[in-house]
Amino acid sequence: MTLSYKRYLIPILGIGFLIWLLATIAFRAAGQYFFITDSPVILSILYIIVVPVLGLVTVLTCRKFRLTGLENVVAGVLLVLPGMLIDTFVIQFFGNVFPNMPTNRAATFGSWLMWAYTIVLITSLIIGLRESAKQTIK
Repeated sequence: MTLSYKRYLIPILGIGFLIWLLATIAFRAAGQYFFITDSPVILSILYIIVVPVLGLVTVLTCRKFRLTGLENVVAGVLLVLPGMLIDTFVIQFFGNVFPNMPTNRAATFGSWLMWAYTIVLITSLIIGLRESAKQTIK
């Protein structure tokens, strides 16, 4: 591991964990009010709103650490890794973690999570490939 990786590895993992924690607290406290799977309109809005929000979080994280090239892709993986690991168990024990939401929402919740993680990974991939292309041209 190079010195470059050491400067952002733990902080970005921490940011990913913090995002997971805050989102989980929000769903635990009020998920029944906004994660409404019976309404296609509300559900569509939830899927759509994740794109700019998590795209922006990814871009800002990459900029904050002044990442270059494929370091941006690594950052995307680091951002989603804590949540993906922990959410494996959260989804399995959905009813215990989110007693405020009906258990029949677990599959949709899992789908929405995968969508959110995908947005972060795609955003970091796009940033990383663009940066790599810029460095190649120079």
